Amino acid sequence: MRIDIDTDRCIGAARCVQHAPGVFTQDDDGVVELLPDHGEEGEDPLIQEAAFACPVQAIALSRR
Repeated sequence: MRIDIDTDRCIGAARCVQHAPGVFTQDDDGVVELLPDHGEEGEDPLIQEAAFACPVQAIALSRR
């Protein structure tokens, strides 16, 4: 599953970090980022939960 993040849309709610702390983090401004060792793809079911929990849909998932 490919993970795309719209950093312009992110409001820093941190729901993604709460649901998938092994995948997402936030920069100094609170904007979502993928953890450096994770990459842009993943199959962890928590990624789907994190994307669904985002109040502004800043995380988009797609099949490879």
